[in-house]
Amino acid sequence: MTHQIQRTLWHALVLILLCWAWPSWSATPGPGKWSAQQTWAADSVNGGNLTGFFYWPASEPKIGGKRALVLVLHGCKQTAAGDVVNGNDGGYNWSAMGDQYGAVIVAPNATGNVYYLHCWDYANTSHTRASGHDKVLLDVVDRFVKDPQYQIDPNQVYVTGLSSGGGETMVMGCLAPDVFAGLGINAGPTPGTTTIQIGGVPSGYTASTAASRCKAMAGSAADKFSTQIAGAIWGTFDYTVDQKYGPLATEAMRIVYGSSFTPSAAETVPGGGTNIPYRDSNGKVRTHEITVAGMGHSWPAGPGGQNVNFVDNTKVNYPAFVMDFWYKNNLRVGTSVGPEMKSCTAAGISTTSATVSGAATGDVKNYTVVLNGPTAVNDNAAGAGANFNKTYNLAAGNYSGTVTATDTANRTSAACNIAQFSVGSEPALTPPTGITAGAVTDTAVPLTWTAAGAATGYQVYVNGARVTTEPVAGTAYTVSGLTANTAYTITVTSVGNGGESAQSAALAVTTTAGNGGWTCTAVTASNYAHVQAGRATVKYGVAYANGSNDLMGLSSLYFRSTLAQTAQGFYKVGNCP
Repeated sequence: MTHQIQRTLWHALVLILLCWAWPSWSATPGPGKWSAQQTWAADSVNGGNLTGFFYWPASEPKIGGKRALVLVLHGCKQTAAGDVVNGNDGGYNWSAMGDQYGAVIVAPNATGNVYYLHCWDYANTSHTRASGHDKVLLDVVDRFVKDPQYQIDPNQVYVTGLSSGGGETMVMGCLAPDVFAGLGINAGPTPGTTTIQIGGVPSGYTASTAASRCKAMAGSAADKFSTQIAGAIWGTFDYTVDQKYGPLATEAMRIVYGSSFTPSAAETVPGGGTNIPYRDSNGKVRTHEITVAGMGHSWPAGPGGQNVNFVDNTKVNYPAFVMDFWYKNNLRVGTSVGPEMKSCTAAGISTTSATVSGAATGDVKNYTVVLNGPTAVNDNAAGAGANFNKTYNLAAGNYSGTVTATDTANRTSAACNIAQFSVGSEPALTPPTGITAGAVTDTAVPLTWTAAGAATGYQVYVNGARVTTEPVAGTAYTVSGLTANTAYTITVTSVGNGGESAQSAALAVTTTAGNGGWTCTAVTASNYAHVQAGRATVKYGVAYANGSNDLMGLSSLYFRSTLAQTAQGFYKVGNCP
């Protein structure tokens, strides 16, 4: 008996030591490196099998013990091996995000040689889950989701890509909203446009056009749009894909999502980016729009990525941004995403103080109170637990603000907006200051300004005429519908206390010349000369114009064509318009 007791105690000690010595993994750790090239489903439309690579991190997942899956689509003239992965991750710079979030990253190669440039077939006129690129991409996602060793959460599946990969990203989100919880569209044309329209949005084509195409693709899965999120990013020096496709895509997705949306104030993204997030009627962030100053037609990899072949490591780190966007705003994983603010208010208001209170779900370690007004407050130690209240000494004036909750896993809730309140007597209504223009285009001027203390909204004036139909709630607005290469004077007024302030100091801006300032030129030469000069590409003895892929005829000294260069690297058959 004594021997049996000793043996039992020894077994118990061993188990205790094992539990102490080894971490308790909620998901099986992977090798923490890119795989060898894989072969997946056959593509009967474009030819061959889908191939590619995947990154399986050694780190634990962030949410609920299950991993996210990110599908990353290269652009034309790129490959998964040479550009997305590029060794053990120069490329698009995705492995770091795999490690940080415990996410599996999948980087496939486009099957066939679509548009003769190794593109994804985003411009297909009949997208379906049953054939082509759409089918093989959904198949590879399904393989990872159903394979228990990867422990993928089907509510955390995302897709992103550049150029034709950006166009295909939107296609996949529209075709299968039940599969993809979030999208990240980088310089991608929208559904229903053709390859020769990448340099300019077609006349009469609007966000409503794109939204209609998107809804039609979804079919019976359209109800899943209610929990999908999306974003777009583009460079101000992108003259390959029209920059207007970026905001057009996100506006289309907001139409598809079917709510009323409010843009928040513009946010600075490290690396020259400016982001405008849009919240739905429930206060949830559903889309983002990032313009990157000085970036051309490139994937913004940020430091750690490559800096060649349409990848830019000197600007925004989009993998870091979009993963944070998906992680914080995912609408399909419930409260396990983090805390949720239930209420917030300012009460007990006197002539010198106000008490801010709030409540949230989850294991809240701290509340952050931000008050905008004569006495600025940014307090990240306002309280903890299920609820809090804290009194602040404030100078007389109007105040507004927010409360957020952060849990023990460092997840922060969406902001709860505190209704405007006044301490002491009502201050005079003054115009806003710091009117600043963002990246000006040929037809639009994005504006930001500093809030005026007593304002409940703002009106925008161009050359003395008001252009806002109702007061703008935030401190950002984009003036659109302008004429190229034209000087304008812009002012902003404050609205509140039943009146309107005087106009702000004027901001003088001049729109760009149009088409990114590009001047069209036309050259008539032999098809052979066009090919030699880099204006055209030859395939099987036939010449095609670079960019538009217009058919020119045989590549020969005896066949002549006129090519018009309408944008950087973009040629079409014919004269300049």
